[in-house]
Amino acid sequence: MHLLRRIPLLGWVIVAIVLGIVTGPVMPQWLGNAFLTYNSIFSGFLGFAVPLIIVGLVTPAIAELGKGAGKWLGITAGVAYGSTVLAGLLAYFVSRWLFPPSLSGGGMISLGGDGASAFSPYFSVVAEAGDSATEIVLAPVVDVMSGLVFAFVVGIGLTAFHSRVIFRGAVEFRTIIEALIRRIIVPALPLFIFGIFTDLSHSGAAVEVVTKFLLVVVVSFALTLVVLLAQYSVAGAMTGTNPLKALWNMRDAYFTALGTSSSAATIPVTLASAKKNGVSDAVAGFVVPLCATIHLSGSMVKITCFSIAVLLLTGGDVSFASYFPFILMLGVMMVAAPGVPGGAIAAAAGLLVQMLGFGEVEVGLMFAAYIALDSFGTATNVTGDGALAMILNKLSRGRLGAQAQDESDEVVEKLDEAPGAAEAREA
Repeated sequence: MHLLRRIPLLGWVIVAIVLGIVTGPVMPQWLGNAFLTYNSIFSGFLGFAVPLIIVGLVTPAIAELGKGAGKWLGITAGVAYGSTVLAGLLAYFVSRWLFPPSLSGGGMISLGGDGASAFSPYFSVVAEAGDSATEIVLAPVVDVMSGLVFAFVVGIGLTAFHSRVIFRGAVEFRTIIEALIRRIIVPALPLFIFGIFTDLSHSGAAVEVVTKFLLVVVVSFALTLVVLLAQYSVAGAMTGTNPLKALWNMRDAYFTALGTSSSAATIPVTLASAKKNGVSDAVAGFVVPLCATIHLSGSMVKITCFSIAVLLLTGGDVSFASYFPFILMLGVMMVAAPGVPGGAIAAAAGLLVQMLGFGEVEVGLMFAAYIALDSFGTATNVTGDGALAMILNKLSRGRLGAQAQDESDEVVEKLDEAPGAAEAREA
């Protein structure tokens, strides 16, 4: 049992995919129905939880940005958001260029129709009541967009009115939500993915979908390297530093993140690596811990590439006018993504459903694909933080830490006093 607990999430996901493909064609009817019932329960619960995840993560994230850290906090957040959105745009255009010839019009379209599989759940968990007597209604407290707007209103309000009680409640609620993701949603994913690939295999689509996704994996990994080269090219041009040398100086942070899959755990190594590039102690100490939670360009690349692939496989709309708003909103969600394996895709699940029209199968594939490259995305995130530190060091002339604080901002003053605040930031 102890050995099983030491298997990483990626290992369980790979086992789930392989077992699903192998057992799908010979799965007994009653057992296949049971797995689809589990998938329906999990999907329904995830749909209920997603708006709560958005409120619980986005509200304190905005409140913590506040106004108390001076103008450089806003500048750093703006640079991080811009870098994340540009990474998403790069991934979008490359995906539109490379994927259509091999992905368009195949693989999963048949799953949307009746009779695609002989399996059917014994009962379904749905958000709205239908005509079936076997449906259990589990409606979200609020829908995704309402939850996001609510989070913005409360988060921005906290930066203006400095309510210590509400802020403390928001931080404690975030702790609950992060525990929900870490202890319930993430551990339940492998069985959910197994059920999806069992159904795909039974319908004859599993091998084709996995084969097509191998191209997406290769392209996603290559794009993370391109994003790093672009970030360090900009940083090198601004600081007069050789970008390849600066990127090489961050190698310890990159490989540490590959091993830990945690931006927070890599912060000490990222700090030391950033200082090798001439970043002052004050700037590195401010920018690196902050960007560990708000700069997720690698995660943006992965989610963009895989969502475009899924849209092409299902015949969805991949036009720029349709997809660009998703990139802008996803950049916001990445600011609040919790630092647990699969945390970013869990935070983005609501947008995938609300803005791209994803269903249960599509969301399951996104989870599986994202987790498969989780370490490389994290490594890209933390290594890119070094480039942003170089840029901010140039803009602030190395004296960012000397900026005056707004002493009236009680939200920032009380951040470390709020129960669970330290644990939340480490996540």
